[in-house]
Amino acid sequence: MGSGIAQLVATAGHRVRLLDSRAGAVDQAITDIGLALSQGVDKGKLDATAAQAAQARLLAASRLDELSDCGLVIEAIVEDLTAKQRLFSDLEALVSAECLFATNTSSISVTAIGAALRSPQRLAGLHFFNPAPRMALVEVISGLATDPGLADTLRATALAWGKTPVTARSTPGFIVNRVARPYYGEALRLLDEGAGDAATLDAIFREAGGFRMGPFELMDLIGLDVNLAVSTSVWRAFHHDPRYAPSLIQQELVAAGYLGRKSGRGFHRYGDNVAPASANTLPLQPALPSPALVFAEGPLAESLRDRLQARGLPFQHAGTSPDGRVAEAGGAVLYLTDGRTATERAARKGVSNTVLVDLALDYGKATRLAIATAEQCSPAAAGAAAGLLQTAGFAVSRLADVAGLAVMRTVCMLANEAADAVHQSVCDAAAVDQAMLLGTHYPLGPLAWAEQIGLRKVRRVLANLAASYGEDRYRVSPLLARKVFSRTNFHA
Repeated sequence: MGSGIAQLVATAGHRVRLLDSRAGAVDQAITDIGLALSQGVDKGKLDATAAQAAQARLLAASRLDELSDCGLVIEAIVEDLTAKQRLFSDLEALVSAECLFATNTSSISVTAIGAALRSPQRLAGLHFFNPAPRMALVEVISGLATDPGLADTLRATALAWGKTPVTARSTPGFIVNRVARPYYGEALRLLDEGAGDAATLDAIFREAGGFRMGPFELMDLIGLDVNLAVSTSVWRAFHHDPRYAPSLIQQELVAAGYLGRKSGRGFHRYGDNVAPASANTLPLQPALPSPALVFAEGPLAESLRDRLQARGLPFQHAGTSPDGRVAEAGGAVLYLTDGRTATERAARKGVSNTVLVDLALDYGKATRLAIATAEQCSPAAAGAAAGLLQTAGFAVSRLADVAGLAVMRTVCMLANEAADAVHQSVCDAAAVDQAMLLGTHYPLGPLAWAEQIGLRKVRRVLANLAASYGEDRYRVSPLLARKVFSRTNFHA
């Protein structure tokens, strides 16, 4: 991360002194940056003269006092509060009073780091995302003592470097590492409950949810040890709030040394002779004996009608459903998940052959859907429901009957966490959506996604999850509740 930041700053026209406590690390970093700059020239992304000038601006330092003439010091050392405090205290005794301090911490309190300084107002967070030269987002974090002018200066500096800065208050995880926790946490809970295997869940999140990577392959890429450390840090900082509780499954994998791609094994296996695991997909079901009945409301029903019609397949149009059902086929009744299990909904509605369908980002473009069936549902009805979706062009993965299925519960939890960040004045709604789009490449900002689903529906899913599990983990954000009751959105 440090070398990436140095490359970015040098390319932007600044002289950069690099210092590392590890022998040979600085020389290796300068060599690696040179190779990266050369690759940029080869790909036509950087002028050769500009690359040479950037390389010339990189200066190796071997002692801390060689940084005494710097105007901005960016720290990117180990994620340890004591180590960061000690470094900044030592720097404070060397540099001028005008020198600005920035920490690239991803989860440690900027306020706590600054508490060790005589002048804590000179420290702010400047959190880059890896790889720093390519990732657009920078979080500018103000601690309690941070001078507002410093945050403004760092924001303007990040803009001048071609980055997109978002400002936030120093709270655990800041924006991205806090709001992203449910993407990992809910997937891990689904795995723990036996809802599906990692490969199947990853496929559902990619092919229905529109995420670039499923949660398990993403954790493998990040490193399970790194991901667990961040989750644990946020959980502890929030006084063990169950919303952020780390996973025992992930903890066991880390204890075994299964750290993901870097160790050759995590949730998935990696290697030259290792075939990637495939998702569990239901086999094609027999043709329906009679046309399905498709009701008139909601994106899923609209997509079903459009897909069946495009394939020249018969179906019956129906009006508005009396109970929210999407379709009927071969005795099965299909509903969109609302945070309850299929078994509970079947019992409460008196519809034994209840089949629930998961959320998709865009049902018109999705290639896979997840379903769950009630325990009361007959095998024939379950097969008919899957067959209807298959004839409409979806691969179908059947999950165990867990509340909220996969994509719906996760997106609602992401939106709820984003709403709480806004509610607690960490950032505004525009900043949280922008941060998650740029920092994690989610297909939509979580609050914009919640508005697309419908805030009332999101609140209902969360309330049903809370009732199903009996846990405070799924409590509804007060701000989300207010938006529902006031019939307003997060974005004007």
